[in-house]
Amino acid sequence: MNDSEEMVLPLVVRIERAGPPERADALEAAAMAVLSLLDDPGEWAGELRAWQAGRIRKVVRRARGAEWRRAVALPGRTIEHRTAEVRVHPPVPLDAWPRDLARLQVSGTELSDTGEPGPATLPVLWENPALRMSAGKAMAQAGHAAQLAWWASDAAGRAAWRARGLTVSVRTARPAVFSAKVDEGLPVVRDAGFTEIEPGSCTFVADAPWLGGDRIGPRVPPVTPT
Repeated sequence: MNDSEEMVLPLVVRIERAGPPERADALEAAAMAVLSLLDDPGEWAGELRAWQAGRIRKVVRRARGAEWRRAVALPGRTIEHRTAEVRVHPPVPLDAWPRDLARLQVSGTELSDTGEPGPATLPVLWENPALRMSAGKAMAQAGHAAQLAWWASDAAGRAAWRARGLTVSVRTARPAVFSAKVDEGLPVVRDAGFTEIEPGSCTFVADAPWLGGDRIGPRVPPVTPT
């Protein structure tokens, strides 16, 4: 790897034909998988530093059966969250994915929710209701939102978050609420427009009392991660 190589964080969601995960569970699991690596990169600290030095690109692929078993055999961590299983792998150069990950499908990952979400826990990652994103795209964006929230958290905020297991809630905001939260100075994900949506689109806002915003503290500048 050289300093000019663009890095990407691979995420794999398990989607079996007989029992696909709930959409919200998959988005939350993706965010928690990213947080797990940020909090404790372990042996992949070098790869993580190289990845965070550039755009924090994430690509979500799907797997089932033998595909999933091959993905689990590769270095990484699996987050199990209610109906969802998501595996996060150490960052790799954009054009040098491990073969068993590169062959997995990336586009058209669709999931749905069969019931109403339960009570939200902080932080809440608010999805923009005005955008139409596949589940795979939304998972990557939720991961971005969690990462921006982690960067915006001080030591006390991270410790409290860690004590709760680095959990998040993903919810779709009402249009007026989403716009207001963008204006509050909370961490905002603005997409680069590589896939599905227009460049500069605000996809997610991360919301928690310790993240600042105009309501309770100094403004946290929006960041463009991808």
